[in-house]
Amino acid sequence: MHLNRSTLGKLVVIAVAMFGFGYALVPVYRQICEELGLNVITQKDGTVARPANTQVDKSRTVVVELDGNAQGPWRFRPTQNSVSVHPGELTTVTYEVVNTQGRTVAAQAIPSYAPQSATPYFKKVECFCFKQQTLGPNEARQMPVVFFIDPKLPREVKTITLSYTFFEIGGAVAMKEG
Repeated sequence: MHLNRSTLGKLVVIAVAMFGFGYALVPVYRQICEELGLNVITQKDGTVARPANTQVDKSRTVVVELDGNAQGPWRFRPTQNSVSVHPGELTTVTYEVVNTQGRTVAAQAIPSYAPQSATPYFKKVECFCFKQQTLGPNEARQMPVVFFIDPKLPREVKTITLSYTFFEIGGAVAMKEG
């Protein structure tokens, strides 16, 4: 019996030590990587470092036309009509939405592309369309889309239209508030 308690005690101490080591490992790893300049995501000034893309095709330019359609109680539009990009180049555009109602609404954006053959080459890194948006009464919001065009886009495609339809999700807000 004494041997079982002694073994149990040792196992508990080992388990606690392993938990402590695992818990301490994250900040230690982060500090080591930061000191050595490895795998650093955040600069010392707090800004996010974006790795340089060596796959940019500067020999050609693709025009991305931006369009917004609203199906609901808001104004929805891109803040610019188009942007010229080199394939492989990381680009940010912004869409603006204004809830014109005196109530909270939940909405979702669905993208579409023209020509449709360009769809697999249009790569979004960040987009408001990835999740449902909840807008307060009379709220205005600027929403970014970060994307790049895959350099494998066929050369004959010179223009891509990115269009979003922003529509209300019925009952979603009422369920969250209730």
